[in-house]
Amino acid sequence: MLKNIWLPYTQMQTCNNPIVAELTKGCKITLRDGTELIDGIASWWTACHGYNHSYIAEQVQKQLYKMPHIMFGGIIHEPAIKLSAKLASLLPGDLNKVFFTESGSVSVEVAMKMAIQFWLNQNHLKKTKILSFYGGYHGDTMATMAVCDPDEGMHQLFQGILPHQHIIALPKTKQLQQEFIAFLEKYHHEIAAILIEPLVQGAGGMLIHDPELLMFLRKQADHFNILLIFDEIFTGLGRTGSLFACNQANVVPDIITLSKALSGGTMALAATIAREHIFNGFLSDKENHALMHGPTFMANPLACACAIASLELFDQYDWKNNVKNIELQMTAELEVCRKLDIVKDVRVKGAIGVVELHKIKNINLLKNRLLDHKVWIRPFGDIIYLTPSFTITTAELTKLTQAIVHTLFYG
Repeated sequence: MLKNIWLPYTQMQTCNNPIVAELTKGCKITLRDGTELIDGIASWWTACHGYNHSYIAEQVQKQLYKMPHIMFGGIIHEPAIKLSAKLASLLPGDLNKVFFTESGSVSVEVAMKMAIQFWLNQNHLKKTKILSFYGGYHGDTMATMAVCDPDEGMHQLFQGILPHQHIIALPKTKQLQQEFIAFLEKYHHEIAAILIEPLVQGAGGMLIHDPELLMFLRKQADHFNILLIFDEIFTGLGRTGSLFACNQANVVPDIITLSKALSGGTMALAATIAREHIFNGFLSDKENHALMHGPTFMANPLACACAIASLELFDQYDWKNNVKNIELQMTAELEVCRKLDIVKDVRVKGAIGVVELHKIKNINLLKNRLLDHKVWIRPFGDIIYLTPSFTITTAELTKLTQAIVHTLFYG
């Protein structure tokens, strides 16, 4: 079965045969052998409305027969026009210039490239560094690896090979804020942008911070003439309880990245959206001042049709109330885990629930124990987490939380 497949984040020499999915529907995955699993992570947080939503499927089918794909170089199409306008109408402030890509990592690379070239176009030749934070994760491509937490483990092999970027502690305390300001006073002349996952640092450990921190970063970015990039690939489109995490701080970044739930978990799509002044920084009579980037499948019409349908679904049901109820239920049902000495913390934000352990000794054994409960939950690092679809039922969510509780208490 694995003769020709290379799996992600997997040591293939010791990999046993993985389970085989046959069908998806709602919040459930049906395996080849007929086993039905409740999905607790919505396929890496993408299937925000659940799997196989009929409305998204209808729009994809219509677009499939009309035009599945066409290059985006020198020619545009209605799904991209409509989607970019929809995103601009939903995003705060003047975030209205949309550059499409196919994956979250690439959208962050484009944001970094955009920020650096913005300054180069204005002859600020030294502003070529990106400032990011410990606990952050922004992707697995070469440029994004350089701005991830260097101690998080996933990219340690590449230390010394990746370009040097500034990575410092997230300024969550008064003392760290003073140190942050001192750092900017020393290095602001070489920093093009500050990059952060707002409210929740996702794959780096599901670490939560307050909206006030984002306000502080916006203030300092403005003061030191540095751009501010919000990586909302994980937090965007409802996951934290508001459509975008930045809404909770009333902060408008200079550039924002979206992916994951953008297409409702149906097709690969991402977007890097910039404010007017960023876009205007590329307008010139010099050809090399243009943004020289162009993925082959950028703005794929099928993917754009998925995204339009997914965004329209946010107007068709009370997802905010759903996320609030998910938050309340996970808070109540996971709290009992604090009684265990092996548990370091339990935290919940929106439709994100986390049980952090002091150490996971055998992660593969833990995954299998959870699987025994007929749930699909994939711990990483030292955390067990839930990021369910917003359409999950109370009973389905209880089965997920109780699988975690039972596994931790009884093994």
